[in-house]
Amino acid sequence: MNAIRQLHHALKINRTLVHYGLDEFLAPTPLARFRPLAKLFSLSLRRKAKDKSRGERLRLALTELGPIYVKLGQMLSTRRDLVPPDIADELAKLQDQVPPFDSNIARSIVEKQLDTPIDELFASFNDTPLASASIAQVHEATLNNGEEVVVKILRPGIRRKILRDMQMMHSMAHWAEKYSSEARRLRIIEVVKEYDSTLAREIDLRIEAANTSHLRHNFECSDLLYVPKIYWDYTRVKMLVMEKISGIPIGNIEALKASGVDMKALADRGVEIFFTQVFRDSFFHADMHPGNIFVNVSNPQEPQYIAIDCGIMGTLDESDKRYLADNFLAFFDRDYRRIAELHVESGWIDADVSIPEFESAIRAACEPIFGKSLAEISFGHFLIQLFQTARRFNMQVQPQLVLLQKTLLYVEGLGRQLYPQLDLWQTAQPYLKQWVREQIGPKAMFEDIKRQFPDWLHKAPKLPGLLFDNFHRIGQSLNQFEQLKAQFTELERHKLEQQYALKHAFIGGSLAILSGISYLAVPHDWWPAAILGASAAWFMIKSLWPTK
Repeated sequence: MNAIRQLHHALKINRTLVHYGLDEFLAPTPLARFRPLAKLFSLSLRRKAKDKSRGERLRLALTELGPIYVKLGQMLSTRRDLVPPDIADELAKLQDQVPPFDSNIARSIVEKQLDTPIDELFASFNDTPLASASIAQVHEATLNNGEEVVVKILRPGIRRKILRDMQMMHSMAHWAEKYSSEARRLRIIEVVKEYDSTLAREIDLRIEAANTSHLRHNFECSDLLYVPKIYWDYTRVKMLVMEKISGIPIGNIEALKASGVDMKALADRGVEIFFTQVFRDSFFHADMHPGNIFVNVSNPQEPQYIAIDCGIMGTLDESDKRYLADNFLAFFDRDYRRIAELHVESGWIDADVSIPEFESAIRAACEPIFGKSLAEISFGHFLIQLFQTARRFNMQVQPQLVLLQKTLLYVEGLGRQLYPQLDLWQTAQPYLKQWVREQIGPKAMFEDIKRQFPDWLHKAPKLPGLLFDNFHRIGQSLNQFEQLKAQFTELERHKLEQQYALKHAFIGGSLAILSGISYLAVPHDWWPAAILGASAAWFMIKSLWPTK
């Protein structure tokens, strides 16, 4: 039954793509021969939005397919080096211009979540959405104390739609890994599982509220990033209320320039925010498309970022952070051999791979982009080279780093729009070097001792008792070891006795058979048979009372 539903959903996806004429994207590719088949299974020759551009048709199709596909379009909208401008411009509208749902439904959800009439909750509630995205939409409101807030409300039925799409993605991932070695190398199943868990967190707005509060705490009093306040009394699974912010959307380049914003400073500060989140806090905003980022231009020379929509956040453990930092620093120093060694040490590629050969492949991919601004780099070509290198050396994709990779693409895409002359690597280098110094230098050692000293002080009076208990446990363990050793010796003795008995029984049985054969062969000459029989009896008796 599940397979039938998934087949139906796959046909619906195909029909939507064909209806919007998106099969034309296959024309310049080897997949062009499948266009007639795709049209056949669309079960209709009707075309939608024939008079619209290809970018508009792609945006409308992704919107119709649902939130997972909308998020894919959001990410592509930031990659103007990979996506043609006409398509990128249209996909950018997916960031906050998805068609809204009815305001009466929005009011009903709020009242059910808080179990209170909406007129008692707010002094005012604007029925016209401020923004509408793939997962939720946002309404302006005013609290009874006069504070201006925004109310974020989940789309009705969104859980069911996401579950359906994720079931399809899981099936496609299993199918891909079954028939494709490349899919197995990319660990598609694990990547889809990670995406599934990310979406599950995103549709519980209490988790987004907690993420927002944590990010706000990390950048408290910072002039780099401002995160709005959460109103916990009004926050539930399907809705949250937070402080209303004002700023210029980061995608509105003309408005930023008109406000006198130092675009280089804005790009540099964006890079600093990203690396601070990753390496200082191990907690980073993983959905940094332009619809979620605004700019406070009150100080144009030191513009402050404003981040919203913290539903998708990434975390890294210490080993991942150290590995990434070492790779970045090796890249800054053009130490490609060290990069190759790090990949082997981390287990990302097999230990039997030739280090010099892998080093040469990395150098060929990285050297052309080193020290160049974003405007001078073809990241599309660079990514193709990296994928070819990964495939050649059977490099394993790390699912825990997928969110980080996506976020880095967002950062690079934003940097390209804000200040194309930005040298992303050179800008990041000081932050990474400072982080490494803080992690492994004398200061880091002192900070570690200072952090653990109160715990040591608390445990100091207990040390004699702890030492006595540990010595007592060691003594008990030694006694148990001696007992186990005696039991093992006894088992070995029984084993040897059994082997001894079986050996003598086998010899005795063999002699008994020979005795019978001898007597039957020469019945008048009985004494050889008698000797053999007596020997057989002796060996049989020995098998019953084995001794060594």
